[in-house]
Amino acid sequence: MPKSAAVRRSAPGSQSADFDPAALERFVRTKLADRQGCYSIERIAGGQSNPTYFVTLGPWRMVLRKKPTGEVLPSAHAVDREHRVLSALSETGVPVPKTILYCDDLSIVGTPFYLMERLEGRVFHDASLPGIIPADRRAMVFEMAETLARLHDVDPVFVGLGDFGRPLGYFQRQIRRWTQQYELARWRVLPDVETLIEWLPKHLPPDDAARICHGDFRIGNLIFHPTEPRVVGVLDWELSTLGDPLADLAFSTLPWITNPDEYWGFRGLDLERLGIPQREAYVERYFASRRTPEEQRLAPFHFVFALFRMAVIFEGIAARARSGNAAAENAAEVGELSAAFARRAVDRLSGEL
Repeated sequence: MPKSAAVRRSAPGSQSADFDPAALERFVRTKLADRQGCYSIERIAGGQSNPTYFVTLGPWRMVLRKKPTGEVLPSAHAVDREHRVLSALSETGVPVPKTILYCDDLSIVGTPFYLMERLEGRVFHDASLPGIIPADRRAMVFEMAETLARLHDVDPVFVGLGDFGRPLGYFQRQIRRWTQQYELARWRVLPDVETLIEWLPKHLPPDDAARICHGDFRIGNLIFHPTEPRVVGVLDWELSTLGDPLADLAFSTLPWITNPDEYWGFRGLDLERLGIPQREAYVERYFASRRTPEEQRLAPFHFVFALFRMAVIFEGIAARARSGNAAAENAAEVGELSAAFARRAVDRLSGEL
């Protein structure tokens, strides 16, 4: 795996787990009926949300996702929902890892968790896909659009997710939810966030039928084939629900409107030289790939909402860092991006895309 694509991790057997590894080992051996296989666990570093680990038992190569230990915001870190949507999508054309088990017994690791298969491939935390030749980089970005289109073409009722969220009122509920999350995480005054809280409810788009939305669809949450420009897995489903697919689409375009020092942007880079298609081409590839056509197109509201939500998420990360309950070592630094994303959103209130 190229260095740029490697998943950051701690050393096997390190003391980075916030639970008793022996208790987990006993549980996994019992559930998988393997008393003799070699066992190991290692923390995957770099995540800002649910702690994640590689777990190996004999031939089983797995990933564990757990809810963080300690006090967290209501409805956040919903690993039960992650497990449910992954299980439901396993027989569709959406590339997801297969789930193995879900456990809500707090005596094992202290919080609910689930195990899924470990996929082999490349994960890029830099949206500009460093180390990739331009032709493959272009193909990978378009593959991202096509993968999102496949997700939004899945009928939620057909796969048993008809009750995964309400069919109407998505943006209204989301604005209310993220406003509440902001209030709960508040530790300072952010005037730009206050402006967005007032503006968004007054500019709601038409309320169409809901589809399955990932909620955090970006390059960093995709696993690409080890050598081919093809997505083999979509990860981190904790924000998934039924909602407006244009929310997912707008969110996935944020790299085009944010800077490289703003978590994952590539605004200002020479996209033609890199082989990265323009945002408009990416969006059109998405719509061209949909089997169930969208009646609407992206509007300024969708981008403002995406940036507002990220501002609140980053503010929550900063709040957890202040309380000493963050999942990543750089949480305090990342949390400061909340003000930057809120400012970028306010800059787009004039209607410029």
